Amino acid sequence: MKRHFALGAFLCFCFAFPSQGGEFDAARHKMVEEVSADTAATSSYSGSSALSPRVIAAMERVERHRFVPADLATVAYLNRPLPIGYGQTISQPFIVALMTNLMKVKAGDRVLEIGTGSGYQAAILAEIAGSVYSIEIIAPLGNEAGDRLSSLGYRNVQTRVGDGYYGWPEAAPFDAIIVTAATSHVPPPLLKQLKPGGRMVIPLGTQFMTQFLMLVEKKMDGSATTRQILPVRFVPLTGGH
Repeated sequence: MKRHFALGAFLCFCFAFPSQGGEFDAARHKMVEEVSADTAATSSYSGSSALSPRVIAAMERVERHRFVPADLATVAYLNRPLPIGYGQTISQPFIVALMTNLMKVKAGDRVLEIGTGSGYQAAILAEIAGSVYSIEIIAPLGNEAGDRLSSLGYRNVQTRVGDGYYGWPEAAPFDAIIVTAATSHVPPPLLKQLKPGGRMVIPLGTQFMTQFLMLVEKKMDGSATTRQILPVRFVPLTGGH
């Protein structure tokens, strides 16, 4: 079973924007095949032996090499996390696909992402959902990701720099919420902003202890249930909380 391991190196770099072309198409397709194999291998944890066609299509379309530093473009389609600077990582493709699959995002859905990073997960969600709202606490990353997503034509993504623990109240409620940093508990503001019937995928645990990817489902009466999916490792959710 592959896991998401956070890397902590600080880097200064430019992101990769190579010329238009299909030089990475074969590598991207192979990546999706590996991700699909990981999904099948972990079905006893996730409850799903296959990714939805929408998730597969999004993983095939989004060019991951555009969301990593230029010197890592040649390894962008390995099924592993990569450093993106400021002590942050772009998640392992399997984890991106798994979290997206667990949310069961549909066309027209409104999705909140906590932790924009370089914008890769937001781009995957934008291929499926109606609108994506993404918050990043590290200003340089958030600003760069917003510019990158805009330059790549993702008009249905809005980004902001801020503390994701408190969500995006004026854009709520959300059909689905994804948190891409580990926290010790489900933030109450995020649960409040999740629609009844909605799903949240969040890693719970501390930086130096075991973390588990959790699926939170909000019932129509406002109560919530949680289900443990599999062990993971993410950078911690930071902020004033």
